[in-house]
Amino acid sequence: MRRLLPYAAVLAFALVPLFLKDQYYLNALISAGIFTLAAMSLNLLLGYTGQLSLGHVAFFGIGAYVSALTSLGFSVEIFGVQITHEPWPAVVGLALGIVFAGLCGFLIGKLAFRVRGAYFVIVTISFAEVVRLVALNWVELTNGPLALPGIPPLTIGLPGLGYTTLWTKIPNYYVVLAFIVVAYILIRRLIESPFGRAMIALRENENLAVSAGISVTRYLTLATVISGAIAGAAGGLYAHYIQIIDPQIFMFLNTVTMVIMVIAGGKGTLAGPLVGGLIFGLAPVVLRAYVGPEVQWILYGVLMILIVYVLPEGIVPAIERWFGRSDAEAPSAPKQPTIGTEARA
Repeated sequence: MRRLLPYAAVLAFALVPLFLKDQYYLNALISAGIFTLAAMSLNLLLGYTGQLSLGHVAFFGIGAYVSALTSLGFSVEIFGVQITHEPWPAVVGLALGIVFAGLCGFLIGKLAFRVRGAYFVIVTISFAEVVRLVALNWVELTNGPLALPGIPPLTIGLPGLGYTTLWTKIPNYYVVLAFIVVAYILIRRLIESPFGRAMIALRENENLAVSAGISVTRYLTLATVISGAIAGAAGGLYAHYIQIIDPQIFMFLNTVTMVIMVIAGGKGTLAGPLVGGLIFGLAPVVLRAYVGPEVQWILYGVLMILIVYVLPEGIVPAIERWFGRSDAEAPSAPKQPTIGTEARA
């Protein structure tokens, strides 16, 4: 039954646009899906390696800016050399954004995983702040605080079968859903592989894992690369969907949102970021219809506090524990006597 649950969830979400006619709520689902994808990438670090990254929004923003600049084109002078780039297809920009964010993850992993705890947190925050300042002050390239407008939407298709440009919300919804499914499969395969077991071992007891021959830097860097690449994909999707980005994309609030989605849903679980992303991605939208902006964030915070207080391990682990206890308490069917038992009777 549990094995069929992911397939049922994908089918249910695939049918949503057929019944949800309100474009406002469909837009909310797309935005929540993009940040859920980013939260899934953060969960790979926070949940499975035990490393808290408070600068994860840097990978999100890097994916967005690289994808946007690749599809828009630019002309910039670097060390006296004029570099001009003509616009490329948006899909190529998205792919380059993923690759570049993954490479930045490799760099941060190599540098930052030589330290632990609060020092790692400081390194990630500093990295995000440096990237934000570059986006804000390199006006010739990023347009600074004036933003990058006119980012083209994604165009998908195959040669011979035709292409379609994602101008409307429904195709964007399905593209975001497809990325979430692919990321879920990738993370699941990784966690169930020897690499994933090594990362979990490092989380549980680093000294014991090292004594068993597990390389700390190697496995944690791998996690950072994949996590950064997935976050970069979320940033690229965001840029091509919103079609305008500015340095505000690096706001610390975006990182906090990802952390809340992971912790509330249940860190270290595959479904945790999905559940947390759905709840905290849609909560502001639902509350907006009933209360003012100030009360919205108060209720948002109260909801977070209640979940952490009542379900300290997160929503998904609590549900799994409840179902596990229900299965244990269910009366089992009487065993049928074997032939040998009947004979002895």
